Amino acid sequence: MPDDDAPPTTTPGSGATALTVHELDASTWDAFAELVERNNGIFGGCWCIGWHPECGQRGISHRDVKERRVRTGGAHAALVVDADGLAQGWAQYGSPQELPNIKHRRRYDQEPPPMPDWRIACVYVDRRHRGQGVARVALEGALDSIARQGGGLVEAISETTAGRDAQGRFLFSGTVELFDQYDFDRVRQVGMHAWIVQRVLAAH
Repeated sequence: MPDDDAPPTTTPGSGATALTVHELDASTWDAFAELVERNNGIFGGCWCIGWHPECGQRGISHRDVKERRVRTGGAHAALVVDADGLAQGWAQYGSPQELPNIKHRRRYDQEPPPMPDWRIACVYVDRRHRGQGVARVALEGALDSIARQGGGLVEAISETTAGRDAQGRFLFSGTVELFDQYDFDRVRQVGMHAWIVQRVLAAH
């Protein structure tokens, strides 16, 4: 459960008034872990380490890697918690060093954009709570956290959904249309539906 002493951010909006945002850290690890376990480890047991450098190493426990990173400040996310105290989603963010395993790496490196200060990686929502504004609250929470930590150039690699029936498993980094609403620019297409999006975010 989230620590009552942590300063949550309440994010108003349609269907989202009961949601608060907490930083993923040692005090919120249990709530995060319960959400992951409720969703069968996320995509076959990823535990949201796919963007971390440990991903792909033999013999590791994804859960242990994630917990160690969280407890030592090596993993960041805006964790969305409902009125019952249950986590229902998150937006993972961090530096390029923390999150080097980007999607579409070959196409990305062919014409690399300016190196970002921050990346927004996974935007995940509990299967039973999709379409209720959780992803929007998570993204707003991540952007707020980044701004409070100095801001800078923020990057994501996401998928467009306009004109197609996109399956949820392809949208684990949110949608380009969502990032459009937060003033991200479409920098370059790197996949059939995937785009690099970037925005300079002021500190506050």
